[in-house]
Amino acid sequence: MSYQVKDYMIKEVNTVNFNITVNNAAKVMAEDETYQGYVIVLKDGKPIGIVTERDIVNKIIAKDLDPTKVLVSTVMTTPLVTVDPEEDLLRASKLMKENNVRKLIVIRNDIIYGIITAKSIAHRCGEYVDRSIKDIILWTPHLGF
Repeated sequence: MSYQVKDYMIKEVNTVNFNITVNNAAKVMAEDETYQGYVIVLKDGKPIGIVTERDIVNKIIAKDLDPTKVLVSTVMTTPLVTVDPEEDLLRASKLMKENNVRKLIVIRNDIIYGIITAKSIAHRCGEYVDRSIKDIILWTPHLGF
């Protein structure tokens, strides 16, 4: 069975324009009902960076900067670490580890398809392990389960 990013990504993403303030970006994050804690930064409709809660804490609050005056383009993480929607979850998790990120933007040809997070991969891995254990038990009747 294939475990592709497109089957497990979050399809609704938060985006903001590169020239808005961090304060306004934080409001977009707060208005998100699923509260994913990020915004993807766009310039001319194309993704160029990401701002996360962690960025706001480390780059704004901890440095006593005014979030109503700092633009997201100055604190965003760039370049984006991205993954193709057809990629498998294992490769996506390796990309996260290699780049020390918890979120990958799912992109193909500058079109955002969604976002996949370490949390969503962990949930899927749990399902995979459960399924694998059940398969082992089914094919190993002498275990007595």
